[in-house]
Amino acid sequence: MTAEVELLDLSRKLLNSIDTGDWSTYTSLCDPSITCFEPEALGHLVDGLPFHKFYFDLPGSATKPAKQSSIASPHVRVIGDAAVVTYVRVVQKLDAAGAPITVAAMETRVWQKTAAGWKHVHFHRTPC
Repeated sequence: MTAEVELLDLSRKLLNSIDTGDWSTYTSLCDPSITCFEPEALGHLVDGLPFHKFYFDLPGSATKPAKQSSIASPHVRVIGDAAVVTYVRVVQKLDAAGAPITVAAMETRVWQKTAAGWKHVHFHRTPC
């Protein structure tokens, strides 16, 4: 398996862990010192996992819709022991009325190769 294929597979696994609320898988893929810029942080750099844990800990309910993410237009660039994976994340979900909707965001994920394998170390997400 090439590094590019492995990184896309890891990115899909990461998105699936987010969609299903699987904190254990999410943390196994992420470095504890992960950083990010995302809309929920209101323009601030987030450092570490606690900010993300809040969203994983939100209670589920019948009104909390399931979702499914797909990766569109991916590009992978491996630079030594680091890699940049960019794509459009297409999310299918239900709105508050139960009607299916699709939303998208542009994402950049940075991975670092360690002795234990690739670890997710930084991301930037911007809605389309």
